Amino acid sequence: MIQKLITKIQKTNAPIVVGLDPMLGYIPEHITKAAYAEYGETPEGAAEAVWQYNKGIVDAVCDLIPAVKPQVAMYEQFGLPGMAAFQKTVDYCKEKGLIVIGDVKRGDIGSTSAAYAAAHLGTVQIGSRSYPAFNEDFATVNPYLGTDGIKPFIDVCNTADKGIFILVKTSNPSSGEFQDRLIDGRALYEWVGEKVAQWGSQSMDGSYSNVGAVVGATYPEQGRILRKLMPNTFILVPGYGAQGGKGAGLVHFFNADGLGAIVNSSRGIIAAYKQEQYAKFGSEHYADASRQAVLDMIADIDGALKRRSL
Repeated sequence: MIQKLITKIQKTNAPIVVGLDPMLGYIPEHITKAAYAEYGETPEGAAEAVWQYNKGIVDAVCDLIPAVKPQVAMYEQFGLPGMAAFQKTVDYCKEKGLIVIGDVKRGDIGSTSAAYAAAHLGTVQIGSRSYPAFNEDFATVNPYLGTDGIKPFIDVCNTADKGIFILVKTSNPSSGEFQDRLIDGRALYEWVGEKVAQWGSQSMDGSYSNVGAVVGATYPEQGRILRKLMPNTFILVPGYGAQGGKGAGLVHFFNADGLGAIVNSSRGIIAAYKQEQYAKFGSEHYADASRQAVLDMIADIDGALKRRSL
């Protein structure tokens, strides 16, 4: 699966992923009004608004980007209607030829971990037949439970040609409470990074592994360290834009071949029309603002990578 992502990145020349993390406060009023008129101010109405909002953004940017990353919590909060909107979003993005990274952050052991892997990446056996459930291409996974929690996902990666991104150094301010703690003189995130590289050797797809890592854009120095520890690991980099990450600070997440990383922006793109620099588009043309934000992000990262190569 990682080779499919690489091919899409090379085709678009855009090592970026759009985080489809909708909140009702992001959705323009004309969309919520229409949804509530049909379904009422109910979870069904909210889910419909989320779906229509997502669809508009995807239609506007799908020719520019290789991948999207829907965050499942933003859908789960609306219960079953929200999860239906999540599924519709995944299916629609795949119809548009996009790679879908399910930001589900699952982590458990044994049969439970295997069930999570089947739900999001593989298939479930029902009698003599098997069926995909959510059917994302990648899923994010929490490594806190160790190999017992990761191996079932790697098994599905190998049998179903899927991929995972394992949390290593996350972008949030309090990540250091655990991730920066020293163990035998080294930060915990370094130990996790080394383990990710080991796990990744079990699912290679060309020069890179189907087992990737999540490393926040807000920690560029840690990204430099982890890039060296995980030379064959693709890094998913959250924290661009709204959380403070910029292209100039991201160059060391990439390998010398210009590959090895894909950078996520969520509200910086999907709620771009709320930012001063894109306010001219207005809420009616929110998707056009998102498209311009994608173009600006591509230019920022491309320019930074070119300056590094000089």
